[in-house]
Amino acid sequence: MKNFRIFLFSVILLFPVLMFAQQTIKGTVTEATGNSALPGVGIIIKGTIKGAATDFDGNYSIDNVKPGDVLVFSYIGFNTQEITVGNNTTINVVMVESAESLDEVVVIGYGTTTIKDATGSVAAVTEKDFNKGNIVTPASLISGRVAGVNVTTDGSPGGGSAIRIRGGSSLGASNDPLIVVDGLPISNSTAGGSRSVLASINPNDIESMSILKDASSTAIYGSRASNGVIIITTKKGKSGFNVDINFKAGYQTLADKIEVFSGDEYRTLIADRVAAGQGGISIEQLGNANTDWQDAIYEEKFTFDQSVSVSGALFNNVPARVSWGNTKQPGLRKTSNFERNSLTFNINPSLLDEHLKINFNANISSENNRFASGVEGAAIYFDPTQPIYDATSPFGGFFEYHTNGIRDNAGRNPLASLLQRENTSIVDRLYGNLEFDYKLKFLPELRAVLNLGYDRSYGVGSNILSTESINGFRFEEDGVVSYIGEESEYTSERKNLLLDAYLAYNKELENLNIEATAGYSYQKFTAEDFNTGNMRDPEAERDTNTHPDVVLLGFFARTNLSFMDKYLLTLSYRRDGTSRFNSDNRWGNFPAAALAWKINEEDFLKDSNIISELKLRLGWGITGQQDIPASYAFLGRHVTGDSFSQYIFGNSAVVVGIPQSKFEDIKWEETTTYNAGFDYGFFNDKIKGSIEVYLKESNDLLANVAVADGSNFSNAGWQNIGKFTSKGLEFAIGSDIVSTDDLNVNVSYNLNLNRTEIDELAFGQDIEVGGIGGGTGSRIQVHREGFAPYSYLVYKQLYDTAGAPIEGAYADINQDGIINTSDRYIYKKPNADITMGFQSGINYKDFDLVFNLRASFGNYMYNNVNSSRAQYNLLQDVTALGNIPTAVLETNFVETANVLISDYYLENASFLKMDNLNLGYTFNKFNSDISSIRVWTGVQNVFTITNYSGLDPEVFGGIDNTIYPRPRTFLMGANIKF
Repeated sequence: MKNFRIFLFSVILLFPVLMFAQQTIKGTVTEATGNSALPGVGIIIKGTIKGAATDFDGNYSIDNVKPGDVLVFSYIGFNTQEITVGNNTTINVVMVESAESLDEVVVIGYGTTTIKDATGSVAAVTEKDFNKGNIVTPASLISGRVAGVNVTTDGSPGGGSAIRIRGGSSLGASNDPLIVVDGLPISNSTAGGSRSVLASINPNDIESMSILKDASSTAIYGSRASNGVIIITTKKGKSGFNVDINFKAGYQTLADKIEVFSGDEYRTLIADRVAAGQGGISIEQLGNANTDWQDAIYEEKFTFDQSVSVSGALFNNVPARVSWGNTKQPGLRKTSNFERNSLTFNINPSLLDEHLKINFNANISSENNRFASGVEGAAIYFDPTQPIYDATSPFGGFFEYHTNGIRDNAGRNPLASLLQRENTSIVDRLYGNLEFDYKLKFLPELRAVLNLGYDRSYGVGSNILSTESINGFRFEEDGVVSYIGEESEYTSERKNLLLDAYLAYNKELENLNIEATAGYSYQKFTAEDFNTGNMRDPEAERDTNTHPDVVLLGFFARTNLSFMDKYLLTLSYRRDGTSRFNSDNRWGNFPAAALAWKINEEDFLKDSNIISELKLRLGWGITGQQDIPASYAFLGRHVTGDSFSQYIFGNSAVVVGIPQSKFEDIKWEETTTYNAGFDYGFFNDKIKGSIEVYLKESNDLLANVAVADGSNFSNAGWQNIGKFTSKGLEFAIGSDIVSTDDLNVNVSYNLNLNRTEIDELAFGQDIEVGGIGGGTGSRIQVHREGFAPYSYLVYKQLYDTAGAPIEGAYADINQDGIINTSDRYIYKKPNADITMGFQSGINYKDFDLVFNLRASFGNYMYNNVNSSRAQYNLLQDVTALGNIPTAVLETNFVETANVLISDYYLENASFLKMDNLNLGYTFNKFNSDISSIRVWTGVQNVFTITNYSGLDPEVFGGIDNTIYPRPRTFLMGANIKF
């Protein structure tokens, strides 16, 4: 059916041409790989408009052809061939894939290149290499795929991902890479109610993702490129009619739980503690139930994803594509849910004898969310001897601690906290771009490009707490107590407008190829939020927050020179301005340069049967950073305080927010990067990869840090405070180990070694960060000169002769005879020294098996679940009993305050994970209508090997204080192609 439609389209398009044909030449056109027929190949008699097209079996026939005529065979993605007819009446043609398609094309800033011609540190992950499985958001497509790129994904449905390229470049500003979708840089700021900036993008619509890692490749984006750039290219229409249907279903299961005492174990524990004389607890407070509160708040559910795409050529052979997708992913937490509907359309006509190319991309999506508040802590702590439900309870039939309907000072039923709150949102997003690419007729080497981008997200949400909930606002009148719950609504809007205009010049001379680009960029971000406050509270005030606009202006230029296709030079420059800074500091300059030498093209290696590629790359560049909160714009010289920083005037209680002045002398962060690498290939690229080293020096680091008393209305503000250095090594290798007609085995492996150290801070002072639970204002991490960012600042635990930790006993580091904060020392860090990725695909006839592994070494985790909960004194929760983790049996600690900052709770969180395992079978040429059906099954989050005692060793930031667990999902799916 597919071939018939291609044939039909081709006949319609070429019908006027066929009218001229009378004399016959026949033949068949096939592709070199697989020797399969190619339908829709255009055949034209050179210099005329006479021609034909191959049918669905690759056959063609063309009349009135003279012996001296030349037939031109052309097909997208293949080399055009010209054949002189001579005396032949049958001409069969085998078409070879074009070199451009064989050498992977990489999208870079304002243009494209190929892997072989790239001078910077650039990686491309295309659709065939994407991770498989339950992929809900785009970041998961590349997790573990690229050296130096780490992706930590939230366990919540549709949850966001923390993406770090070479460890990031900032202390207090954003460390997120710039993400560009079809030429449109998007903001990392989301509309209220959205799960993440990428949650609205359907992964099935993505064709490739290019990762630009070093400054020589990212500096063209100037002020936003310090943390790398990820360029997402969506799928476009192609010649020929194609229908692609994908369906998958999964069953999500809970992989692990925090070990706490069961109901029976808890009763025994309480009896033992009472017998041992622990005060404050009473056996009479125990219930008769055996409740696993973690089981109560989690629910194993099915997840579904389906998409349909149709692509082909419209009238006048205009490529177009339309797709629809629907994703339904409930969370493991009861009531948690994520659903996304997406619709994309793109059309790419060529006009004016192909001098004008137009690319139009439109994407519409709708997120439908229900959020479930974090109740893991309550599920760990709530008394397991109490039941979930109580028929006499005035709180919706849920067991709660109360006295005559008035809540006690005790924990809350975690399941009731979920079921009695409805926190929902709908976020609609429209984004896309319209690009005009015009090749001048009088100077075809010069193109003028205009790219217009638009991105608008609008979120509407509500948060309703039942009037039956004990968590609501309590109201008492005439001695009657009632709970009125909560109800609030909000709207949130984010807009992003883009105008890029540039000229691109490409000239090929005898031994020199010149590419040059120069242009202008304007981008404006606007934001507005509205919140009703608690509509059930008559004193609540509505809040409208219109954020200052953020405007970015840029002038950019780049040139690529290729001498003899062996010596490559790239020079780029960008001058950026931002409205976030004052006129003195508003503009920044971001130059970059890179050299590459294709050593394998030299005479001494050109004919080598072993080395097929050997390229040396050297790069240098300066990139910037200005991504601090959007509310911090220079034009907004002061901001008003929140409810904790207000003046109250007069008896009428007029509330005025305290103004907080901003520091006007802050400026860009700047990161200077040096990069050196080798790209290699052996045995006709059967084995290929790269190795490179890098050094990043970040200066004028932006951070929101404390200021001297009296210098501002606030006790903190954004300032430039210092510098740090990152350095590392990356290695990647891939190979088709076995490649036969029936069996193909390919593997790829990547490794990154990274070390980051703070070189300088303002006045050499520490900056304490990393707030933890269990104490008021306690912090466990620090920025300190000479150490990695977010290093742990702890007391050194002492142990008895049996190796057991002694509660509250710490080493006197400074040997002054007093144990105080001066004895805290730097111990370990959350970021890994080494990360690895390994992927493999095995194809045997029509079977395929793919899997990928990730490993992380040298990363440490602070187990705040145990440090804040695994102490015997917490068995008593003011007026009720409370459960604790069984880890207390290993320490026998009693007081949280004595042990909270102990290095005992710093654990080695190195791990090996298998993220995905998929097995499939493809039915090729299923019938006349369906070209193939692939059915598959698989597992997501297959296993984790680690010594970390907590729920998961992969917690972004290095502090584990209960997380949304990542589900283990069992999958099955089908892909149908017409």
